[in-house]
Amino acid sequence: MSLTQISDVAVSGLLAQRARMLVTASNLANAQTTRTAEGGPYQRRDPVFAARALEGPFADRLARRLRSVEVPRVEIDPTPGPLRFDPGHPDADAEGYVRMPNVDLVAELANLLTASRSFEADLLALKKTREMGEAALRIGR
Repeated sequence: MSLTQISDVAVSGLLAQRARMLVTASNLANAQTTRTAEGGPYQRRDPVFAARALEGPFADRLARRLRSVEVPRVEIDPTPGPLRFDPGHPDADAEGYVRMPNVDLVAELANLLTASRSFEADLLALKKTREMGEAALRIGR
């Protein structure tokens, strides 16, 4: 496996975790949004990760073990949000209940922390790959 392929795997992880952090930030930002352009309260979103086979001469031998990651789509969580009694709210129904977004702040913060740690791990792998390349260049000196 070349250093370029190692870097490609690490970069794919960085891009996937970045997408995950963006979606989580959107969920957190809309945790109180009760009216959207589509109608109804905001529905939380989840990125879908998929493994992608590596390309290149070593890909055939290592295809079973090494895969990069991609985010092919973001899915909407169809779970209905909780009802909150707030008769003065502009989106309250006739009985005074408002349908809130289905965003759990604790779960979203845990998701954000996990994505951040994974991002740091991918960044460290990329840094170590660069250091390995620099060390290989110093061998001939």
